[in-house]
Amino acid sequence: MLIKRIISSLILISAIIIVIFFERICSLAIVLFIIGGLYEYFVMLEKKGIGIYKYFGIGIGTIIPLSIAFRFEPTKSWELIFIVLALFCLILMQFKRRDSSGVIVDISTTLFGILYVSWFFSFLIKIRLLPNGLGFLAAVLLITKSGDIGAYLIGSKWGKKLLIPRISPKKTVEGSLGGLVFSILGGLACKPLLPFEYGWLLIISASLGLLGQLGDLSESLLKRDCQVKDSGNIFPGMGGILDEIDSLLFTAPVFYFILARL
Repeated sequence: MLIKRIISSLILISAIIIVIFFERICSLAIVLFIIGGLYEYFVMLEKKGIGIYKYFGIGIGTIIPLSIAFRFEPTKSWELIFIVLALFCLILMQFKRRDSSGVIVDISTTLFGILYVSWFFSFLIKIRLLPNGLGFLAAVLLITKSGDIGAYLIGSKWGKKLLIPRISPKKTVEGSLGGLVFSILGGLACKPLLPFEYGWLLIISASLGLLGQLGDLSESLLKRDCQVKDSGNIFPGMGGILDEIDSLLFTAPVFYFILARL
């Protein structure tokens, strides 16, 4: 399992390093990750027996990042308007149902998937399209994924005290602290890429490290509710797409809003 994880990680890291240099290809790769993540999310809910609108959700969730990538933004809050229209369409779709039971759950879980996977992860495209976006994107990826790596390495080697066993039976306090330290070190290593003094960089890196772990735990909470170990198996030894992007779902929006205020 460890060998498979290392091989998958090296392949994925190599692909990311190559892709982020090309703006269009990078945006396309993010869109593909969103499609894959949405598919895994909806499949998990289907296994739980929830009557979600899988293909509608994937379709709407694909249009949102594409509109950002091609700068199709007629208003400042275009994505939010589109999400509201999606909610309107979901409500209209309920009028064709013969049974009204479960309507709130079906609408809520479908819309949540669009927000949680598509909209949140789309902020990576927004970051890439900023001036100096290449460096900013590389920084948020390095800070967030350094935390993932640190939590895994420290937790598997020295982890003893369980963090929240009800949600994730393997995550430990030691691993969480190790992940936070790795995120901070990753942030300090990104100093040439970011317009922040060391004090602010320390605060931002620590905040992103904590948000990354919160994103990881949030996905673990979803998997626990759906009674699945991994969201998928596309990456041998690592799980599915949603397992790999979960920590970025919270760090990407926050980091974008920090950068947007510069």
